[in-house]
Amino acid sequence: MITIDPEAWNVMVSHAEATFPNECCGVMVGRTENGVKQVTGAVAMENAYKGVQEDRYELRPEDLLAADKGARAEGLDLIGIFHSHPDCDAYFSKTDLENSCPWYSFVVLSIKKGKFDHAASFLPNADQTAAEKEDLKWQKS
Repeated sequence: MITIDPEAWNVMVSHAEATFPNECCGVMVGRTENGVKQVTGAVAMENAYKGVQEDRYELRPEDLLAADKGARAEGLDLIGIFHSHPDCDAYFSKTDLENSCPWYSFVVLSIKKGKFDHAASFLPNADQTAAEKEDLKWQKS
């Protein structure tokens, strides 16, 4: 299960709506205790994909490493990655799966007509051939 605090949730949704109709991306930081991932912060990042960003995102490895280093400096862990799906549902696409990391949770935000619609979280398996849906709870402020 993954739970997202209000401040982190607001960062994620605001970033997704602001970048519409392109995909946004970013990271989630927090702690894992007793199998529950508690996201206490989110960092909006630039979509570095060089092609059409309406259906793809890419994080720079150096940005991801910097976010991980920053989280660890605060005694936190990098819990996962979030991104948006403009004008479609929150699902884990074949491209998402192929570019995933099995140690992260992946939260997908569905943004329809520029506004948040729904979200889902996914956990890819070790060989990146499937991703199970993960229980997701968030709190709005």
